[in-house]
Amino acid sequence: MSTATHHHVPDRLNGPLHRTVRSWESLLLAVAVAIFVMNSFASPYFLDAWNLSDATFNFTEKAMIAFAMALLITSGEIDLSVASIIALSSTAMGAAAEAGLGMPGIVAVGLVTGLACGAFNGALVAGLGLPSIVVTIGTMSLFRGISYIVLGDQAYTSYPPSFAVFGQGYVGWVITVEMVLFVLFAVIFGVVLHKTNFGRAVLAIGNNATGALFSGIRVRRVKFILFLLTGVMAAVASVCLTSRLGSTRPSIAFGWELEVVTMVVLGGVNILGGSGSIPGVVIAAFVMGLVTFGLGLLNVPGIVMSIFIGLLLIGVIALPRIWFQLQIMRGK
Repeated sequence: MSTATHHHVPDRLNGPLHRTVRSWESLLLAVAVAIFVMNSFASPYFLDAWNLSDATFNFTEKAMIAFAMALLITSGEIDLSVASIIALSSTAMGAAAEAGLGMPGIVAVGLVTGLACGAFNGALVAGLGLPSIVVTIGTMSLFRGISYIVLGDQAYTSYPPSFAVFGQGYVGWVITVEMVLFVLFAVIFGVVLHKTNFGRAVLAIGNNATGALFSGIRVRRVKFILFLLTGVMAAVASVCLTSRLGSTRPSIAFGWELEVVTMVVLGGVNILGGSGSIPGVVIAAFVMGLVTFGLGLLNVPGIVMSIFIGLLLIGVIALPRIWFQLQIMRGK
């Protein structure tokens, strides 16, 4: 009798409600709400509808890449060249604009460039079996280096007026085109990871690539597709960012790879692969956007923001490990 009771209590504690309350997403959501409230007290300009709308630019472009990066990291790989892909795609679009291409042509050139960069990374990692962290540190220098060779200290600025719609356009009253794209991609990647066979394959590969291979999953093909997706999403972010700035310089999006990875890991994706959730990444994007916007309103310098992001990345990776060690010590 006593044994039955003993087993029953943990079952009740592990019910759906209790799991949700304990979940990382719930904690992140509470943090997001707290930051929102603190920001509204910290600055009288925060709650202005137009300011809040503009605040979404702080995270929408990075979050679009983070969705694809979340799948890639879940599979046990990483791409540190995403910010350089933005630079190279932007440079290609600038050259296309100089050559007199219209808006659809410019966007197509940007997306094809991103796809090519993703294919190059994918061929080296999935095709040749090289470690993704080494490959993408290499291509990070390579892709941005090409931009610097093409542009030097010049800038491309002759974009057609119609191109501004992606980064400066609004749908309805104060909702940006970028925000609509962000929501659209969040839904697409959420469905792909959590509701499809492809998503299950990604999780299986991240947990045990050899086991996944023996169970019939084409591991190399899946990883190649994930690199393609990440390249394309970096190009989509490049379209939005270039459109918003109205110009291309080789230093565009410098340092973004760190923020994208931080967003993914903060969203609860295991940096070693095997587990992750898109809703978590969505909430993490809002948290980081609210923090950077709040610090911006308080005139905090950019270098302090980058220190904060670095500390956040280390903290998010270290906390679960520290928690685990504490649980073991408590068990002893």
